Amino acid sequence: MPREIDELATCSLLGNTGVKYPADYAPEMLETFQNKHPERDYLVTFTCPEFTSLCPKTGQPDFGRIIINYIPDEKMVESKSLKLYLFSFRNHGDFHEDCVNIIMKDLVKLMQPRYLEVRGVFMPRGGISIIPFANYGDDAHQDMVRQRLMAVFPSDF
Repeated sequence: MPREIDELATCSLLGNTGVKYPADYAPEMLETFQNKHPERDYLVTFTCPEFTSLCPKTGQPDFGRIIINYIPDEKMVESKSLKLYLFSFRNHGDFHEDCVNIIMKDLVKLMQPRYLEVRGVFMPRGGISIIPFANYGDDAHQDMVRQRLMAVFPSDF
């Protein structure tokens, strides 16, 4: 069943060719739409292969990939707004760990998902790669929070 036009009222950026890319961190860019399948758990994955932010000390650019997995409840994040939001980190100075946690917290606040995880895979700087992971789960998904957190610990050391 296709979406009705009034179901898309919260998505002002989608299809809008006059959208301005934010120059600074902009969580207000995030938009949602209603989940038409809230009766069951299912997974949505977003991959942002060209994420950039700035080192808070040196101002040098950091490059990485952001992977977002979530199980929606009533609301879902609209992908164009997510793209613009992630782009807003381009001039944002924060450590990799902070960026991943900020993204997770902003998306949890926006959607109140059943489960959400954010992983950053950053390019090496000074010979060290940083791969932060943050996750959240509602009361029914606390076992998954612990299982997924333990699953991302490297076992090849």
